[in-house]
Amino acid sequence: MKKINTTKAPAAIGPYSQAVIVNGMLYTSGQIPINPETGQVVEGGIKEQTRQVMKNLQALLEEAGTSFENVFKTTCFLYDIGDFAAFNEVYAEYFTEKPARSCVAVKDLPKGVLVEVELIALVK
Repeated sequence: MKKINTTKAPAAIGPYSQAVIVNGMLYTSGQIPINPETGQVVEGGIKEQTRQVMKNLQALLEEAGTSFENVFKTTCFLYDIGDFAAFNEVYAEYFTEKPARSCVAVKDLPKGVLVEVELIALVK
């Protein structure tokens, strides 16, 4: 197992790794819309927050030597399922290969954010 750590994504806010590689697959921890430069949640609504989550995931993918094209599974958590369509608009810009996905609404997310996404990708 190889731990992935980059300053281009937010530091873990608990006792976990940003991501790990096991048997040629990258597993990320859930990413929330924290700007890694400021350590603060980005301002704005679901679209702005989703875009920051994707930037954080991209940083982890790049650090692991892979990309969005190699993602085959995502799990998405929304604070409000009413944000589903707006979330999908931004999500579709990044996940052009359309990986398998679960997307659910949850009662609360860390730091009061609107969205969290984790993924699994092949590392070539």
